[in-house]
Amino acid sequence: MSVLKKLAGDTVMYGVSTMLGRMLNYLLVMLHTKLFLPEQLASQVQLYTYAGLSLVVYTFGMESAYFWFARKEGDRQKYYNLVLSAVILVSVFFSGGIFIFAEQVASLIQYPEEVTLVRWMSIIMAIDGIVSIPFARLRLEKKAKKFVVARVANILMNIGLNFFFLIICRDIYDEKYLSLFKPFVDLFYNPAVAAGYIVLANLVANLMYFLFLYKEFIDFKFVFDKTLFKPMWVYAFPLFIMNLAGVTNLLFDRTFLQYLLPTNFYPGRTTKQAIGIYGQCFKLSIFMNLAIQAFKYAAEPFFYSKAEDKNAPEVFSEVMKWFIVICATMWVGICLNLHLLAELFLRKKIFHEGLAVVPWLLLGFLFLGIYYNLATWFKLSNKTQFGTYITLTGTSITILLNVILVPKIGYLGCGFAFAASSLVMTTLCYYFGQKYYPIPYQLISALGYILGGGVFILLDAFFIPSNSTAGFAYHMLFFILFCIIVILAERKALPQRFQKMLSFK
Repeated sequence: MSVLKKLAGDTVMYGVSTMLGRMLNYLLVMLHTKLFLPEQLASQVQLYTYAGLSLVVYTFGMESAYFWFARKEGDRQKYYNLVLSAVILVSVFFSGGIFIFAEQVASLIQYPEEVTLVRWMSIIMAIDGIVSIPFARLRLEKKAKKFVVARVANILMNIGLNFFFLIICRDIYDEKYLSLFKPFVDLFYNPAVAAGYIVLANLVANLMYFLFLYKEFIDFKFVFDKTLFKPMWVYAFPLFIMNLAGVTNLLFDRTFLQYLLPTNFYPGRTTKQAIGIYGQCFKLSIFMNLAIQAFKYAAEPFFYSKAEDKNAPEVFSEVMKWFIVICATMWVGICLNLHLLAELFLRKKIFHEGLAVVPWLLLGFLFLGIYYNLATWFKLSNKTQFGTYITLTGTSITILLNVILVPKIGYLGCGFAFAASSLVMTTLCYYFGQKYYPIPYQLISALGYILGGGVFILLDAFFIPSNSTAGFAYHMLFFILFCIIVILAERKALPQRFQKMLSFK
């Protein structure tokens, strides 16, 4: 149990930077949806989608390879130098090309007026790729505190710069106050491209990573050892293909929605408005993804450290059980209070039009989190090719269902496709995992929580209204009922002090 407590503690620590940081970032969602219309945010949705894809290309599986090859204390520095050198080369090469050919890239993605934003985004992508390796080193060395400080500081700076560019500079430009500084603001502020400052704020904040991680760069030496790199590449390549397919699975909807959605599909809404609405509603599903990401930060090095432990299968089973308990509870909690969250974060009512897709996106992330847990078996048994096959299958399903469903049911088809794809990947990974690396997962418990959560969400949607104060109260009471059922079901697994508090023992 102490092992699980350590993993839970690390997850909470990483969760501080992930969950708290993103919660703070939701201040920006509130700000952006208050200041801008959906069509003004469409380019941001597209550019950040491509940025997510670029991070996988720029790191090409090297984070996992670093964890695997640098397990011994004496090997860490040489593999760190090698991996960071390779990632720097790839990041500079690709981002440099995007920067130079920004006009052609902007035209290709159908935003020819956003050349400057494309250049800014190319720099952001390079920075994200390069700093991912120092962050991986912090995780391997269990320096969670430094990891958290750097992440949270970046987010706070990004939020501050957003308010500076979008509120303060705007007001000074309009001479509402501090008119003395208007000549200075006039040098860089243009109200016609106000939404572009979202990307600029992100760029400046990301540059600050190099200050927080300066120690990780001071002892870095640029090297390239072909003998050392070859086995790393052999290990990483299937993971790279898997990650590339996985991120395509996640980002295909926002990347190709503009091409798949028929013109005037939504009455009175342009395609760019639909993209803006879907992109902001998608952010409400990020709550689940954040929990999964925080868990991954802590669990990946944890799983590798347990590779030789004879009790590993039982430990992994217990980890999976509690992961599903927590994520299923989150799924129910968010879906039952979705309209309240929308009122809080999506400030213009036009964005609420896409809320129906959020439960499906959340379910997709829930299955994806389970898949990440299941994927332990092929990483530890050095059968990473299975991850490639499974993820490519999932990506094919995502693409096929998006192509079929989006022209018929709009962006709701994106949610269906994501949930279906994640479910298939989870099922395949479980099936092959039990053949090659058997782990005694508690399947009945897992299905019970997921199906039970789905029943609660459906009952709530059909029988409890969401357009009144009383409705919000009933949603919360219904969620509390679900939590009570979870606690009763897991009463024997709770720590003794909690059992005594709840009179279970």
